[in-house]
Amino acid sequence: MSNPFLYVKNKLRAAASRKETYTFEELPKNLEELKALPEAVLDDPFKTAALSLCALCAYSEDREAGTEMLNFLRGPRPMSPAEIAFLNDRLMDGKNYVARSYFNGATPENEYTPTKPYTVKVISNQYSELEGGNYMKLLINSGGADSPRSVTLRKTGGGKWYLWEQNLLSDIRIPKSQDDWA
Repeated sequence: MSNPFLYVKNKLRAAASRKETYTFEELPKNLEELKALPEAVLDDPFKTAALSLCALCAYSEDREAGTEMLNFLRGPRPMSPAEIAFLNDRLMDGKNYVARSYFNGATPENEYTPTKPYTVKVISNQYSELEGGNYMKLLINSGGADSPRSVTLRKTGGGKWYLWEQNLLSDIRIPKSQDDWA
């Protein structure tokens, strides 16, 4: 006879897992374009996580526009100078491919060029809900990493979900054209 405890445990894990896919015909280039997207109501942590990737892509092309977008997604807690310096450090030396690596089709072999329309899958697991549901740690897979990276969102009393922390800019495999060993 199978173990009933394991059966219940596996059912709970499956119930805690959720996958949401978001598709963008074009990536927003500024705050107005970001706010025009239906996901910008920020009523769901998965939506905010997907928009965070869009904002990081914009940041890698235009720091001022990207900063405005990220500050909108952070709500009442704009980025500090140290956080801006961190973004600049992580995206310098031509590493603007890191943010694109999370969209479907982006791999080292194709220089992290996503397929269009731009599609990203945001995932939760049994450990995603934190501190009574006021925080969510969600996962996103990169075409250049072996394990998913996390983004943490925080819920306000009004029910909006804002970007709290992102771990999306860790190093990934470099594009094939930059790899002397490829």
